[in-house]
Amino acid sequence: MEKNFSITRATKGRLPRLPFSEIKRAVLGASYTLSLVFIDDKSAKRLNKVYRRKDTPANVLAFPLSKDEGEICINTDRGKREAKEFGSSYRNHLAFLFIHGLLHLKGGRHGSTMTKEERKWMKKFILS
Repeated sequence: MEKNFSITRATKGRLPRLPFSEIKRAVLGASYTLSLVFIDDKSAKRLNKVYRRKDTPANVLAFPLSKDEGEICINTDRGKREAKEFGSSYRNHLAFLFIHGLLHLKGGRHGSTMTKEERKWMKKFILS
């Protein structure tokens, strides 16, 4: 694991093995400092309410802290539900949420350009 990349699990249960560090490096670069936190519905709802004024548990939240530092929080509870809804594996859906968060940290906004970027990175890491 890179010295400027940390993963914190604030949830119970196992996480699938994914090349988080390699994906982070490819999308944001090696010098970007990133904290990745896995959270549950309760924490995601609280953070979403505080930072986005939305009273629902977000699936992923991206917090840019500076030009070259940020934090991503992935809600594993919602990730598991969405994977089933979308007919995807939990592993691939977590990868998608991670990539989605990384693109937000790069300044990406929802839309066709972001969708193309998500597909590109999923394909590069053979996750689609």
